[in-house]
Amino acid sequence: MDNPSTPPSDNGATMTQASTPTADTVRRLVRSLLKDGTDSGTGPEVRPVAESGEHSTWWVGSRHVLRLAPDREATVRQRRELRLRDLVRPHLPVAVPTSVAHGEWSPGLTYTLDTLVPGGTAREHDVSAVGEADLAGLLTGLREVPTRQAEVFGVPRVPPRSLEALRRMAVQDAERLGAADEFDPARLHQLPPQAAVQLAAAQHGGAVLVHHALKGEHLVVSADGRVRGVLDWTDAALGDPAEDIAGLAVAVGSPAAVRAATLAGYGARPCLRGLWLARCDTVIRLAAALNGHGTDPLPLLALQLRHAWEAILLERVTELREDGPDGEP
Repeated sequence: MDNPSTPPSDNGATMTQASTPTADTVRRLVRSLLKDGTDSGTGPEVRPVAESGEHSTWWVGSRHVLRLAPDREATVRQRRELRLRDLVRPHLPVAVPTSVAHGEWSPGLTYTLDTLVPGGTAREHDVSAVGEADLAGLLTGLREVPTRQAEVFGVPRVPPRSLEALRRMAVQDAERLGAADEFDPARLHQLPPQAAVQLAAAQHGGAVLVHHALKGEHLVVSADGRVRGVLDWTDAALGDPAEDIAGLAVAVGSPAAVRAATLAGYGARPCLRGLWLARCDTVIRLAAALNGHGTDPLPLLALQLRHAWEAILLERVTELREDGPDGEP
């Protein structure tokens, strides 16, 4: 359902930037979209989602989520996401949100009204062994998405990050965390410079589609630990699959992430690379938050650091050597 008409904004929004939408703005838009018996006076209940990220996101009743792009860049990403979700859906064993209506909520700024994927989040429910198989299916499916078609939709190519450069930043920040009694800097000695260089991304098969934001709030997890869906595809890119392994390590813990990646067919090198991307990232983000930067709460960042630094069997038994024929150590 496409609704190209633009509801009037509250404060004369420009073509590129609008004021923050109010509940009245959202309610009027929703009433114009849901005419299936819900438009009885006040219409369905609307309330903002606390973890709104880059989008102004609202719960609409018990079955829908409304996401409004706040600026031109977010509008471009949201339009791309609508096409990308249709592309990836046949390849994944988990649900991807479906848009039941989309258009502009203010001149030049888009919205999408999505069906709610039922379940909690990875912050609320632990992922079970069967849920790890769901994550493996997610990683496998992303690898099977045609990259050329994703590029046609405007999905960008993102070069692999330098793990050695990231390690250097993390070493500096780890000292600050150590002074604050938040982290033992010696733990980063497990990744010496030579090992970081050896874990450079080796994309022998080329880049794959990467969700690039597999955060706890983007993984829909049921009470029995199954992964039921993946939300927010606006950061998707063609790049290093270790980034999604890193995201899972932060969201559900390193052991579960590595087991899922192994089930998906990834070998030791991308698994260890993802593990150390996550570990360095969490150290850097927590240090930044302690210095007053960033918006994520400190307890969440501390939890993510603990997830990323959970020990895994692979790092205990794997000795990094020269690459074999399949890019494995």
